[in-house]
Amino acid sequence: MRAVVARVARAAVRVDGDVVGEIAGPGLLVLLGVHRDDTLDSVPVMARKLHELRILDGERSCAEVGAPLLVVSQFTLYGDTRKGRRPSWSAAARPDHAEPLVDAVVDALRERGATVGTGVFGADMAVESVNDGPFTVLLEV
Repeated sequence: MRAVVARVARAAVRVDGDVVGEIAGPGLLVLLGVHRDDTLDSVPVMARKLHELRILDGERSCAEVGAPLLVVSQFTLYGDTRKGRRPSWSAAARPDHAEPLVDAVVDALRERGATVGTGVFGADMAVESVNDGPFTVLLEV
């Protein structure tokens, strides 16, 4: 699993113009990609890293301050652009494999007590964010 994590003042996801998920910050916007070889073993590790990542003000985590997370599935994080001009998506998990793992990460975060907003898996989403810092990191498990 791979996640691009941005510290945000606020973030929202719209589908067909309707807000389907949003957070008021400070919090984290998480763009989450699933690799074709990922398994459920990666879920608790990713959830723990996201919840305990100390990138909020004062080097604190969502777990420490109760900050919300907005998790948006993004298969394009596994796009390979090393050859040619068109990305290859062969490393990204197929939707039937990826969706349950994304849902499992969201569930694991909620089990840890996190407030979590989400996008809609597979939908054409408009993601809005007001980055804080900006502060953005890449997590892999």
